[in-house]
Amino acid sequence: MSGTELAEPAALRNEPAEPWVDDPYGQALRAGRGPLFLRRSDGWMLPLDVERWCAEPDGADTALLDRCRGPVLDIGCGPGRLVVALAGHGLAALGVDVSPAAVARTRDAGGPVLRRSVFDRLPAEGRWGTALLVDGNVGIGGDPPALLDRVRALVAPGGRLLAEAAAHDVDERLTVRVQDAGGRHGREFPWARLGPAALVRLAAATGWTPADQWSAGGRIFIELRS
Repeated sequence: MSGTELAEPAALRNEPAEPWVDDPYGQALRAGRGPLFLRRSDGWMLPLDVERWCAEPDGADTALLDRCRGPVLDIGCGPGRLVVALAGHGLAALGVDVSPAAVARTRDAGGPVLRRSVFDRLPAEGRWGTALLVDGNVGIGGDPPALLDRVRALVAPGGRLLAEAAAHDVDERLTVRVQDAGGRHGREFPWARLGPAALVRLAAATGWTPADQWSAGGRIFIELRS
């Protein structure tokens, strides 16, 4: 019998679980509520808005969706509220997410979705009309220039990226873990936070052209063109 076959699940070994996969994030999505946080090693914690993610699109979401031109790729789609809304309005859309709970919830709600990382091979590369990076997803991978480069390769020439910036003027790379109110958590992983100025600056450096910026519901959004 191989070592792989003898391996025990992380829960049985009392080891932190894989980020976004079998850590408290998946449990929160299945329940549709938090509290849930990104926690840094020094104790700093960023609340994650699980209830909003699992609800119907709000006014800020609707203003964002009105700017989408199909087909739309929602990167890190979470429980799928945006993908489901786009599909409900007859716009071709696809969500991608690494979390099995997110994929299951999106699919159950009728949204087209794949369990995949943005850095994996994806359908229709170079032909997406709009890509979405919302709900903090500009932090994916902890390397914003690499993420922006990758998204630029996914959209069509002249396509757009609609990205949500942090509400404060920050530009930081950090190591975090997902943690619930009881202290249960997964493994640490790299993340990033970009305010609007940092996002526009890094986008321009990776070949994007800033097209618009707006605020809605206390959230800040940037439109970029490839």
